[in-house]
Amino acid sequence: MLRGLDISDMLIIDRLELGFQPGLNVLTGETGAGKSILLDSLGFVLGWRGRADLVRQGAEQGEVTAWFDLPPGHPAHAVLEEAGLPAGDELILRRINTSDGRKTAWVNDRRCSGEVLRRLSETLVELHGQHDDRGLLNPRGHRAILDDYAGNARAIAKLREAWHALGAARKAAAAAAAEREAIAAEEEFLRHAVAELDKLDPEAGEEAALDTRRRQMQGAEKIRRDVVNAYELLGQGGAETAMGDALRWLDGVADKAEGALEGPLAALNRAMVELDEAMSGVADAIDGMSFDPYELEACEERLFAIRGLARKHDVQPDELAGCADTLRAKLDARDAGEAAQEGLEKAVRDAQALYDERATALTEKRCKAAAKLDKSVAAELAPLKMERAVFQTQLTEEPAGPEGRDAVSFTVATNPGAPAGPLGKIASGGELSRFLLALKVCLTQTQSGLTLIFDEIDRGVGGATADAVGRRLKALAAEGQVLVVTHSPQVAALGAHHWRVAKSVTKGMTTSTVTPLAAEERVDEVARMLAGDTITDAARAAAEALLNGQQGATTS
Repeated sequence: MLRGLDISDMLIIDRLELGFQPGLNVLTGETGAGKSILLDSLGFVLGWRGRADLVRQGAEQGEVTAWFDLPPGHPAHAVLEEAGLPAGDELILRRINTSDGRKTAWVNDRRCSGEVLRRLSETLVELHGQHDDRGLLNPRGHRAILDDYAGNARAIAKLREAWHALGAARKAAAAAAAEREAIAAEEEFLRHAVAELDKLDPEAGEEAALDTRRRQMQGAEKIRRDVVNAYELLGQGGAETAMGDALRWLDGVADKAEGALEGPLAALNRAMVELDEAMSGVADAIDGMSFDPYELEACEERLFAIRGLARKHDVQPDELAGCADTLRAKLDARDAGEAAQEGLEKAVRDAQALYDERATALTEKRCKAAAKLDKSVAAELAPLKMERAVFQTQLTEEPAGPEGRDAVSFTVATNPGAPAGPLGKIASGGELSRFLLALKVCLTQTQSGLTLIFDEIDRGVGGATADAVGRRLKALAAEGQVLVVTHSPQVAALGAHHWRVAKSVTKGMTTSTVTPLAAEERVDEVARMLAGDTITDAARAAAEALLNGQQGATTS
């Protein structure tokens, strides 16, 4: 509930501080007095998009503060919590507009964005007028209005769950199908690659071992001839033969040399032993260097085959065995994918069935609520002298979405047999006002916590019709708060609280003032509304009768 509004330096308002009350609050005044400026200022502090030139001429900045009662459970608490803003039993909004167009906003003394203000405003205030495109005249919001009226929040939440589950199931099935198609496209390559790898059957470490063996064989081929030549020089006909002959010659004359040859003979014997060991080692080396030429060819072929496959699959040679397993797993996945795909497709069908079931149930609830709303609006139109008009809530099918498959629009036909059309295009100004009021009376039964503002919604009606409009506004205000900008004396007389908006010029400066009216002052204001600028005794008497009649109707 709006409790107060403080305005400084906005358009022709110098400084105003207004305190509002529960019930029906009426604002009256001559055309151009500044009533719309109050609504512009309230819309500014609520973050609504409106006129840009709001700062009073000559002022550096304009400022508006609004404060609201915020009982526990009010929807604004959720907005404050999500935005990380402090909350309590009072909500204070403040917004400044500098002369150069910069805007700054605070919520409970914390800086915030205009978007947060707008989200808060949706829970605090609802504006209705002949040219309002934020509320009942905006077809894009009609489905949400009908759902609020029907109490469909839980059903919509369940349907939204089903929609998201359906989307997830479709995504999983599509991804699996795409993967299967990709595998199928390369199936021939995969099967060939697996067969090729299985045939080669490479092992980890094999490439390094083959490379070592190949280098050994290539090296042995180059040095074996030199080693054999060396062996031949050491063996028979070479060093061994020469040393043997020398040893025999020396041994034959040693006893005649009186010991001079004992040392040389001993050294030769040792040399013969060393030579034998050397020859044995060289012989072993020759044996080790002996290989089948075909072995080198086979070794090279396998080594090159392993390295070639590694390059082909862009892996290290030691990773080829794992590569074969990976490719084989892809083939296995394709073979198993057909059964898995069927399971995913079944999940899509099940999710679609659940969505269809819940969407159909929601459509049925909307149809029942639409019929009920149409009947309720028709009952409200009769006292407003529009008993021949027809209001209809139309449901048409639209593409499925998270909130169902229904498009909702409010249509009217002002006379029997006349074509129905959108609410804002078919009805005239006065008719539109009454349609909006009747609709709002019906819808407000399901809403709470909103301050309702009606901007000249009684335009174009008078007499008994204006009285009926006022009584419905008063009924709306019985359990909450309604602010009405009105030119109708019948409506003004029904207000529980009355303010007069007036314009004055002081020292060449035009300013607007808002004055709360006492009982006697209300008589003069209603008389002005009845008679014009010149208030006659008859007009004053009529105003007293009108006010007394409303008070009597209130107490009876």
